[in-house]
Amino acid sequence: MNISKDQRRAILVTGCSSGIGRALVRYLASRGFIVFATVRKEADAERLRGLKEPDLVPVAPLDLTHLDDVCRAALEVGHEIERRGLPGLYALINNAGGGFVAPVELMDIEKFQVELEARVLGSVAMVQAFLPMLRRAGGRILWIVTPAAIPTPYVTSIHACDFAANCLARTLGLELKSQKVPSIMIRCGGIRTEAVAKSDRELEESWKHWPPDRLAFYEGALRKWTRDMAGFDAKRTPAEKVAEVVFKALTAKRPRSRYSVGHMARAAAFLEVLPPSWADSILKTRF
Repeated sequence: MNISKDQRRAILVTGCSSGIGRALVRYLASRGFIVFATVRKEADAERLRGLKEPDLVPVAPLDLTHLDDVCRAALEVGHEIERRGLPGLYALINNAGGGFVAPVELMDIEKFQVELEARVLGSVAMVQAFLPMLRRAGGRILWIVTPAAIPTPYVTSIHACDFAANCLARTLGLELKSQKVPSIMIRCGGIRTEAVAKSDRELEESWKHWPPDRLAFYEGALRKWTRDMAGFDAKRTPAEKVAEVVFKALTAKRPRSRYSVGHMARAAAFLEVLPPSWADSILKTRF
């Protein structure tokens, strides 16, 4: 199903240079949405232009750790929406973010700070900047997140940010209910993207630089975790499946507040409904 020409709607997706973001903008632009795709670098914007999708509009630079970029992007998108005669922005999709593998004791604090600024502060800045446009169009906010309310060793840089994003999404769902701006979580399990191989390479490099006396406390468990993750990685779900679920959430007259997609997403959702002590006991048997 595609969007008809008389129902054209503009959406904005953050973090579109690769992975889920790139899959989202290609899928949604090909199905009738006008898609503003944000990237940090002009080179990534050029690659998006190379897709020759007339309704795919790159927005660069937008680094979510730079609040000036957010303000500039809001002005640019607002002008383009007005030029096209649209009432406002139909959806903001907070997708940007990365993360890395490390025990909490050995995490690179500067890298973690960047993730927190991009995923948490940057997402709040995007909501603040674009919410007036969303109200005008009767729009909605989507969050690409993991089911982060359960602890997972060695990926705190990802899950701590997602825990905060889950809280933001649910809080906005309450605060914006009377304004009829739904806040929707697309809760992803294992998704196949380029980031998986990148994380593996970064872990190998980190291993060389971590203090041996501290690494010794984690080495055996971390090596087992990486072996287990190799099996998990083989079962990851293609990123295009996330795009299909996002399309459903965008086109549903009454969207759900949560959608699940990806390998083991539903299992993680089940653990979340258990009492925390039960979930922790189950997880301790696996790690």
